[in-house]
Amino acid sequence: MSWFKRLKDGIQTATKSKKEAPDGLWHKCEKCSELSTHKELDENLYCCPKCDHHVRIGSEKYFNIIFDGKYTRLFDEIVSKDILNFVDLKSYQDRLDAIYLKSDVSDAISVASGKVNKKPLTVCAMDFTFIGGSMGSVVGEKISRAIDYSIENKTPLLIISKSGGARMMESAFSLMQMAKTSAKLTLLAKHKLPFISLMTDPTTGGVTASFAMLGDLNIAEPGALIGFAGPRVIKETIKRDLPEGFQTAEFLIEKGFLDFIVNRKDLKQKLDDLLTMFTNVESEAELNEEPASAS
Repeated sequence: MSWFKRLKDGIQTATKSKKEAPDGLWHKCEKCSELSTHKELDENLYCCPKCDHHVRIGSEKYFNIIFDGKYTRLFDEIVSKDILNFVDLKSYQDRLDAIYLKSDVSDAISVASGKVNKKPLTVCAMDFTFIGGSMGSVVGEKISRAIDYSIENKTPLLIISKSGGARMMESAFSLMQMAKTSAKLTLLAKHKLPFISLMTDPTTGGVTASFAMLGDLNIAEPGALIGFAGPRVIKETIKRDLPEGFQTAEFLIEKGFLDFIVNRKDLKQKLDDLLTMFTNVESEAELNEEPASAS
C-alpha cells in the first residue's frame, strides 16, 4: 500500500508538507457555487463564468470597464465627519477611522469623468464596502457637485447605485440628501443633459427613494435587488408570502419600473449607443427650433 503514501525524493513525508492554496486565489459563486480563479473572474468582468451571476464590484472597477482608459477622479478630498458625535456600539468617528484604514475610497461614492468610445461622460459610482454604501452628506454633496460639473462641461451623467440606504449615524443630515439630490437633478433636465441611472445589487432604502429612480433611463444589472425596504421586512409587515423573484431587476422590469436590463459585459457598448442616441435627439431638436424673431 506504499503507493498511497506521499513521497519526496523516494522518502515518505508528513502531510504537513502539503502546500495549501494561497488566500484569494479562488472565488466561489454565491449563486451556483462554481469555483473560478480571481483571474478568470476578472477577465469575465466579475461575472460568474458558469451562471453569469454579477458579483459586486467597486467604483474603480466600473470606471475601468466604462471609460476608454484614462479618466479623472473628482472630489476625492470630500470626506465624512461626525458632526453629531453619534455613538451606538462605538462612535461614528471610530467607524470612519476604521474604514479609512482599509478602504481605498474616501466615501460611499466616487466620481470620475472620462470618455466612452470618445464620448464624454461623468460617472458617480457607489461602493458597498464603505459602510454598506450608505448615503450620507458626502454622497449627496458629491452627486450635487457632479451635476454642476456635468452642466459646466456639458456632459451626460451616469449614477451607478449600490446601497443599503441612508446613513443613520448622520440622522436628518442623511435623509436631507434625498431631497437635495432629487432637486439638483432637475437642473440637468433644464440644460438638456441626459441622466442615466444604473441600479446594481443591492439598491435599497433612501437611494431607491430618490436619485436612483429619477433617471431619463432607469436600467439595472441582471439579478440586482432593488427596493425600498428589504423582502424580509415587507414579508413580516404584511404577513404574506412574496412573489417569486420579488424586488429583482427582472421582476421590476415586468412591472414597468425599469427601461431595460444590461449585462455588465455589454455595459460600455450600451452606454455608447445611448450617448449616440441622446446626441442625435438633441441635434434634431436644435435643428427644429424656430429662429428667434428680430426685435
